[in-house]
Amino acid sequence: MLDETMFEAEEKMEKAVEVAKEDFASIRTGRASAGMFNKLQVDYYGAPTPLQQLASFQTPEARTVLITPYDKSSMNAIEKALRDSDLGVNPSNDGNTIRCILPQLTQERRKEYIKMVHRKGEDAKVSIRNVRRHAKDSIDKLVKDGEIGEDEGTRSEKELETLTKKHVDQVDTLLKGKESELLDV
Repeated sequence: MLDETMFEAEEKMEKAVEVAKEDFASIRTGRASAGMFNKLQVDYYGAPTPLQQLASFQTPEARTVLITPYDKSSMNAIEKALRDSDLGVNPSNDGNTIRCILPQLTQERRKEYIKMVHRKGEDAKVSIRNVRRHAKDSIDKLVKDGEIGEDEGTRSEKELETLTKKHVDQVDTLLKGKESELLDV
């Protein structure tokens, strides 16, 4: 039961780090990347569909993204989704591909993005700490019920703290990397 609790806690913490990575990838930096479009939903035949499922992406230049829809009839819906997004792009359509030229980031916009990155990083850390709290409660309950000894419970809590610190440090590393990427002009 104890091993199961620790395994589940580690799995959930790793998932929180993965979510943080995805969130950071969707925040725009000075360079164009397909990750910016991860969270974008397109109204495709009345159903919200992730843009990744409808098109392929190419980045021929640092601030240009070429989006090639698999289904040409979805072009207008993709263009509308891009215009309505908070990416600040004005897509142009040549009949086969949609070209998005990303505007240069202003210093003010960079600071907004840094605040957003910090908020998302803090959310990930809170999620990791919540997992730790639930696992600690489970360990305490096992000790209270007499299923494991107090020494084993204490040892498991120390292991849980080490696990938590490792995952929080991973989020901090991702945060610092994204922040330096945003500050790089």
